[in-house]
Amino acid sequence: MLRALLVPPPQTTVDVVRDPTQRRGLVIELVIVGILTFGFSAVYAILSLIEAQLGAGIAHTTVALNPTRSTNGAIDFTRQVMSAIRLGAIASLGIYLLWRSGIRLNRVGLARRPAGADVPPGLILAAVIGLPGIGLLALSRLLGINAQLIASPTDGPWWQLPVLILIAIGNAVAEEVVVVAYFITRLRQLGAGENSALAASAVLRGGYHLYQGVGAGVGNLLMGLIFGRYFQRTDRTWPLVIAHATIDVVAFVGYALLADHLGFLK
Repeated sequence: MLRALLVPPPQTTVDVVRDPTQRRGLVIELVIVGILTFGFSAVYAILSLIEAQLGAGIAHTTVALNPTRSTNGAIDFTRQVMSAIRLGAIASLGIYLLWRSGIRLNRVGLARRPAGADVPPGLILAAVIGLPGIGLLALSRLLGINAQLIASPTDGPWWQLPVLILIAIGNAVAEEVVVVAYFITRLRQLGAGENSALAASAVLRGGYHLYQGVGAGVGNLLMGLIFGRYFQRTDRTWPLVIAHATIDVVAFVGYALLADHLGFLK
């Protein structure tokens, strides 16, 4: 595993863009996409962490990952679904921009739908990331470097679990398409080395999770390194989406059903 992370793939499936005008266009595009998606989210997360530390400290902060968005059930449901749709739109933006620039989507692992062969590696990646992640979260809470996370409400209405699953899938598609497939591909086109592109993608992923605490930032940084290198070596994105969705579904739904038995994470 360590060797696979350290040694970059010998070649990529995209060509470096040499034309100065096209390169400038790619840089501008990256800035705009970053502002609209996870780049600004990282800035907000860092500010949230600083704010928490200037107050009672991140260890004494509670972060709700899927908070209720209204006391009115119909409005809450609508807003939750809108959040999932927005995540899908973010993923669609990354896919569209790659396609619009002439990149065949199957070259970056974004064929129209996942293949059956994508499921086993996706589940293996979910286990590799998810199981140690629980231990890291518990250790981070013990060390006082992470907030108390409330993954989902425990007394929600009948539609809560399906919506949580929808949001988990939305998170997975948006993050893996934009932060891995889109971001790494664009950096490749700009001539960045594989290790540099991998590091940038992983730091971005870790950055926009810092609002949860340093432990969450480090955990997602490691996840970004593993997921990013898998993409670089296989040019497959759907296994990452499957892995991420599996992790989030287990976390969101599991917390909603078993919160009373998860005292070691509080």
